[in-house]
Formats: sequence, structure tokens, C-alpha cells
Amino acid sequence: MTTNELLDRYVHAVGFWLPKKQKADIIAELSEDLRSQIEEKEAELGRKLALPEVECILKMRGRPILVANHYLPQQYLIGPLLFPIYRFVLMIVGLCYLVPWIVVSIVLMSYSSAYRQSGWFKGLLTIWGSFWGTAFLAVGIVTIVFAVLERVNSRTHFLEEWEPLKLPAVREPNRIPRGSSLFELAALLAFCVWWFGYMWSPVIINRPDVRIVFSPQWKYFFWGFGLLSLANLGMSSVNLARPYWTRLRAGLRLIIDLAGSALVAWVLKAHMLTEITAANVPAARTTQITNAINLWAERAFPIAVVVGVVIAGVNIYRLVRLGRKSPGLTQQAAVTLF
Repeated sequence: MTTNELLDRYVHAVGFWLPKKQKADIIAELSEDLRSQIEEKEAELGRKLALPEVECILKMRGRPILVANHYLPQQYLIGPLLFPIYRFVLMIVGLCYLVPWIVVSIVLMSYSSAYRQSGWFKGLLTIWGSFWGTAFLAVGIVTIVFAVLERVNSRTHFLEEWEPLKLPAVREPNRIPRGSSLFELAALLAFCVWWFGYMWSPVIINRPDVRIVFSPQWKYFFWGFGLLSLANLGMSSVNLARPYWTRLRAGLRLIIDLAGSALVAWVLKAHMLTEITAANVPAARTTQITNAINLWAERAFPIAVVVGVVIAGVNIYRLVRLGRKSPGLTQQAAVTLF
């Protein structure tokens, strides 16, 4: 690891905890200050500083979250040391638990009469009241955990012991790992061979002992999903050759994923399975099994909607990130360090 790379990691780690509006200015100021400090030390010694000496300078400057706290407004709900982490965890709880909880509740009420027996208005009021109870419980648990951590740290100071060399490497968010594209390409090739070779007929299994048949609508799902798989295959090939996201490719990925989510949601609601025949199994029993599979597929529809919304959100975030005019954190740090 070079000195410049270690400095880049340090300012990137500090910038993670900074507010977006002041991040660029603070990183520029911090980078210039550290660079000046290193140059003064090198002028004093008459040589370039070794990596362990730069590490000592960064240790004296402090853990990245402590340095970031100097630029943040003082918060005393948990304490100035743990408050940025506490706020980050609350955001994760909101995005990964509370928001999906609301979406699932609304979807269930929309597609299941059992959830709206008292009418839409009362159903929404029930969801709203339950949401605040759930949110209070989740926030309360997180707050208690961080309050305990604050007390423990005030006695042991365990958060103040850290190693600059263990900081995570700076990652370019718009870069597509070639290993990921290669794996995706191989998986899609195998899937397309299997899909077009074995799934084209509505009669999925046709043996003397077992027969499984889908409805005639299967052909629409087959061709739709097959064409989307081929589109993903082409995109993976381009990503392998040009491993950086562009707005065009990100927009195409959003369209493909939305279409795929819509197809999966449709097939779950379409009661696609029409016939199961098995040797030594009464027709009445196979009919029950067929109806049960279609019923559980329909009940999985809200889950498919939620997953589709999450996938769309990830794609939209990528598009928004690509549309920003300001240079990335890595570029900013590189300019100030070099």
C-alpha cells in the first residue's frame, strides 16, 4: 500500500460520516491539511516518510468518525461519538424494515379481502396505528442498544482504539466487477439453454407416471421471460467489455427488471398450473394439489410486488447517482492528494 492510497482511504472513511452539502469542502480541507503536515515532516527529516510514519500521523489525527464529529453539529441524544452510527442504523431500520412493512401491509389489504373487512378507511387507520407502534418499538430497541454502548465506551474507551491500515479500500460505485459480469454471463447462458430447450411447451413433464401441464397462457410468459433473459445476456456481455455503468445501460436495466417483475407478478396471479396427473394418485387429490399450488402462488403475489419495488428502487438510485454532475469522492480525494 502506498502513502497516497492510505491517505485516500482515510479521507474517504471520514467523508462517509459527513453531511453531503459540506462533504466536498471538508474533504478538500482535510486532505490539504494532512498533505501539508506530511510535507513539513518530510522537510524536517530530509526524506520521504515511510508508511508506518504516515500511519502514526493519522493515528494522532484520530479515528475517522471522531474527526468527522468535529465538523458535525453537536448531538446529545446518544453522545457525539456514537450519534452518527446511531443515525445511520436508524436509517437502515427505516429503509429495510419499516418501509417494507408499510408496503406489504398496503399490498395485502389491496389483494386480500380478509385485511379490509371493515373498509378501506378503517383498514388504513389500523395500518397507520400499527406502524407507529412498530416504529416506536424498533427505534426504542436501537436507542437502548446505543445507550448501553455509550456507557460501556465511557468506561473502557474501546471505540478509540483502531488501526489505519485496516480501513476499507475506496470503491468506485459506478464500476462493475468483471468477476460479477462473468458469473452472470455464465449463469444466463446456462439458463437460456435450459429455458429454450426444455420450457417452451406448456406440458412441462410428460411421463407415464407423472404429467404436469400449464395453461395456454404459458407461451406468453415463456417468450417474454426468454426475451428478457436474452436482453440481460447481452447487457452482461457489454458490462464485461466496458465495466462501468452508463445512464443508457442503467436505464435499460431498470426497464428489463421492471418488465421481469411484472411478468413474475402476473404469472403468480394467473393460476398457470392447470393439470397434475400422477400414477396411483386419485384425480380428486391431484386437483386439490393443483388448486393449493395456484392459491399459494397467488398469496406470494404481494411478496413479488415488494421485491419488484426494491429492485426498481436500487435501479432508480443508480440512475440518480449517474446523473449527478459533481465528481465522486474518490476523484475529489485524488485531486487534493495529487
